[in-house]
Amino acid sequence: MSLPTTIEATACCVPRVTAAPTVEDAERVARVFKALGDPTRVRLLSLIAAGAGGEACICDLTEPVGLSQGTVSHHMKLLADAGLVTREQRGKWAYFSLNADTMDAAADALRVAAPRS
Repeated sequence: MSLPTTIEATACCVPRVTAAPTVEDAERVARVFKALGDPTRVRLLSLIAAGAGGEACICDLTEPVGLSQGTVSHHMKLLADAGLVTREQRGKWAYFSLNADTMDAAADALRVAAPRS
């Protein structure tokens, strides 16, 4: 999601952002950042990104964060609901991968559109 910007050279204090995101876009971005607002979930994303093939089994995520499998599963559900990870069931274990599109959209939401030289 990118926000259109305009800058008038002769005007002072003209807002750079001339259009707000839609309500739907704002809600989606807020859900992502809310999910990222917990340090355990940030750590889980980092562990998944560092995993072999960019994925991790739920069984491999509990020990590094020092939480029970049930608590880690709850955190992973919130990350999946926010679209930050995808889940694949393999037998009795769930494997998670980062959703690159959502991660890129979150990064884009933080970028300030500015002329680059």
